[in-house]
Amino acid sequence: MFEYFYHEILRRTIISFGSLFNGIEIKHLDSSGDVDEVIKVPLAYGPTQKFLARLEQSPDLNKPTSITLPRMSFEFTGLQYDGTRKVTTTQTFKSQSVGIATAIRKTYMPVPYNMSFELSIFTKLNDDMLQIVEQILPYFQPAYTLSVNLVDTIGEKRDIPIVIENVTMQDDYEGNYSTRRSLLYTIRFTAKTYLFGPVGDTTKASRDIIKKVRVGYVQDDTSTPTRDLTYTVIPRATKSYTDNVVTNLAQDVGTTSNILQVNDSSGISENTYIAINNESIYVDRKEGNTLFTKRGQDNSIPGSYVRGTAVNLITDADDALIEVGDDFGFDGSVS
Repeated sequence: MFEYFYHEILRRTIISFGSLFNGIEIKHLDSSGDVDEVIKVPLAYGPTQKFLARLEQSPDLNKPTSITLPRMSFEFTGLQYDGTRKVTTTQTFKSQSVGIATAIRKTYMPVPYNMSFELSIFTKLNDDMLQIVEQILPYFQPAYTLSVNLVDTIGEKRDIPIVIENVTMQDDYEGNYSTRRSLLYTIRFTAKTYLFGPVGDTTKASRDIIKKVRVGYVQDDTSTPTRDLTYTVIPRATKSYTDNVVTNLAQDVGTTSNILQVNDSSGISENTYIAINNESIYVDRKEGNTLFTKRGQDNSIPGSYVRGTAVNLITDADDALIEVGDDFGFDGSVS
């Protein structure tokens, strides 16, 4: 626990949220109804109070250094655990590392958190405000979904709903004619994101797994022990980690049938294991494209399969990818 990791999930979500409002424009019309000016509304990250303070410090319309309106700002304001989206804490999933075909990583399911955002809109004209708001609200019914690449190492991309909560309005229109008017709309959102813990590397973890055990048996007299029997156990993969499809079923198969018809058995040898879906099957012998098998190996449950179902071959490459928690199948040899 508390090993260092940083996926930049919160940062990525903040940037993705801000990108939603980075291209908003307003238009001013002349007396004939033609477009006289197109203004792109600038967007900045920061608290609302910062921009209000700027307005209060430079309220004079005649000052050339006064803050330019319209403009928008947004801020990440809070983080809250969302128990309604919780899944089993011990549930895991595997994925391949980006750019490394053989590196399989395992991680626990992410933790759901809600990120709170505030989008503040400042204008001096009411029509400017209405143009901006009307370009935002129709997309949230009440949520707009963003696809965010949360964890680069495993290529984990998730859809993050951005839910609109409420809209508040404030109109500071007091003082004389030289005092600057400022309209302020605040829109609050909730982003339903996920936080990932450390991403484990199964290939590294597998190096810590005992891959071979040898036990020597001795006779009753331990004063001068002699090794009479050696028992060697080597762990074997009970499923296909590499999805090595070698053929397909040529006929439908029931749960009690031990004879399998395949399209091509050339890639399957006798005394080997194959996998169909989650069932481990031992191939005792074969004749042509007919396999004589022992079903339901390694405590797997025999299933019914239709013609065309993929048949995976369990090989040494799968043995190398055995992960912690796998039901090891032991191939014992006595010498």
